[in-house]
Amino acid sequence: MSASDSAQTPVATALAGFLRALAQRNASIHTIKAYRTDLEEFVIFAGPEELKAMDHLYIRAFLAQLYERGLSKASVARALSSLRSFFKWMGRERMIETNPALLVAAPKLPKKLPRVPTMEEMNSVLDARMPEDAAFAERDHLIMELLYGCGIRNSELTGINLEDIHLRQGLILVRGKGKKERQVPFGDSALNALRGYRPRRDAVLEQHRRTTETALLVNLRGTRLTTRSVGRIVKAIAVAGGLPREVHPHTLRHAFGTHMLEQGADLRAIQELLGHERLSTTQRYTQLTTTQMMAVYDDTHPRAK
Repeated sequence: MSASDSAQTPVATALAGFLRALAQRNASIHTIKAYRTDLEEFVIFAGPEELKAMDHLYIRAFLAQLYERGLSKASVARALSSLRSFFKWMGRERMIETNPALLVAAPKLPKKLPRVPTMEEMNSVLDARMPEDAAFAERDHLIMELLYGCGIRNSELTGINLEDIHLRQGLILVRGKGKKERQVPFGDSALNALRGYRPRRDAVLEQHRRTTETALLVNLRGTRLTTRSVGRIVKAIAVAGGLPREVHPHTLRHAFGTHMLEQGADLRAIQELLGHERLSTTQRYTQLTTTQMMAVYDDTHPRAK
């Protein structure tokens, strides 16, 4: 069945309503286009089939057809995700009773290891001036120093209060997943960034009469900085420093673990610093240093040549 032949089928009518609903919710044109592209394939596959007759086996048959056409696992997974959203909407609209797409397992995708900046790249970015358009350069510098220097999560960073910083001990109390607390050390670079930031922070809070604010990191309105803002700041600094646009706060956490491992740090010590509950989570960083390991082997082992 062609796209024109399926224009008045039950699935086609439902898809038109789904896309209208997305538009009414102010979804981006890119989101709507992506859903339309994925789901129009399903409209053609479904033909005149009634909505209530579609079960999880029917959806599996559709995905199998995508595989037969040579689509990648990632493309099939995206199509299934679109179907789940589509059927969920139809359920809310009382067109169907249950969402059969939830019973279909998504294809297992190969885990892609993140591209971690080298130590030289990180030092170059951190030693450079903040971007000229940075509205709060002292704070932004401190953000980078803490994310990379302490290996903390974005949410842990924004949750830090002034009272959590113990200057004499060189430690910061952070609250991780499950509200678990741990102490992480910080070095001279972070300490210098902190000293450069505090006077500017105090001036912002005084301007907005928010001198009782406890958050370490604040915006120019004097309120606690959000994780979304941190992500935007990190990306801007990374791009200005010549790093890929894909860099985000978690990239700096990966870089922290990877670079410590490369310099000989014990895996269990890195586990404690990162706040990983399982050592297996920390062991992912051993995969990130395979290139370096192979280079050392090729250069030094007598049987490598």
